[in-house]
Amino acid sequence: GIKLAAEADEPLEMNFVRKHAMEQAEELNISLREAATRVFSNAAGSYSANVGLAIENGSNIDEKQLQEQFTSRKGFALNSDNPGKLNEASDLFKSALSRVDVTFQNLDSSEISLTDVSHYFDSDPTKVVESLRKDGKKPGAYIADTTTANAQVRSLGAQIRLDSRTKILNPKFYQAALKCGYEGVREISKRLRYTMGWSTTAGAVDNFVYEDANETYITDADIRKQMLDKNPDALRDMVQTFLEANSKGYWNTSEENVQRLKDVYQECEDRIEGVSFMEVA
Repeated sequence: GIKLAAEADEPLEMNFVRKHAMEQAEELNISLREAATRVFSNAAGSYSANVGLAIENGSNIDEKQLQEQFTSRKGFALNSDNPGKLNEASDLFKSALSRVDVTFQNLDSSEISLTDVSHYFDSDPTKVVESLRKDGKKPGAYIADTTTANAQVRSLGAQIRLDSRTKILNPKFYQAALKCGYEGVREISKRLRYTMGWSTTAGAVDNFVYEDANETYITDADIRKQMLDKNPDALRDMVQTFLEANSKGYWNTSEENVQRLKDVYQECEDRIEGVSFMEVA
């Protein structure tokens, strides 16, 4: 259907598929039908952009590297003129992305949301599009929440705020998680890492999310001690996430908070190594 639209003899101001396909055909020196390709994915047998994996594992890779990884792994074209095959077409993929105004994902499970797993931000191209657009404009990013019969479309930022307030910043969530001991602390730490994933791929996390999370889990000595006693490795990972978010400019906070994080990091190291330590004030 897209290729037929591109070939339709219509004025360009009435047919943007044709307009963009013609521009891409000239830009890349390819046929109009090839330029009209609009379905891209991984190579056969491959899955995901591995952006989520890099962020989830704490790989301190810069955004440009992750964006290149996204376009190279997702840049295989599904072409109706060559059915059943996925051909490498990263240049065409980048050309198509450079014309995008809006990014969109569907949220269809109330059990697994945007900050529960890395899958959602792994597939998010918001900053990729921004870097490829000639005008450098950030596209609008939206989420369709179809978890109930009353489906709603929210901005990506609004959905992340909702997720944060109902989970990582919600006393009912973290108090229940802490009761689960070792695994509960790990889940809290992972959720902050997944939240930072959205800063990396879309710049969609408000500063207050990090600030309030730091106040909840680090500044509060009682909760911090519970996490340290139950799972010092996970608390250390959480501190690393906070420090990384601050160093990359995702979170602006006080020097006092940064220093406290460094002190807590050392405290975690001491606990893990079995070294005698002094409690952080």
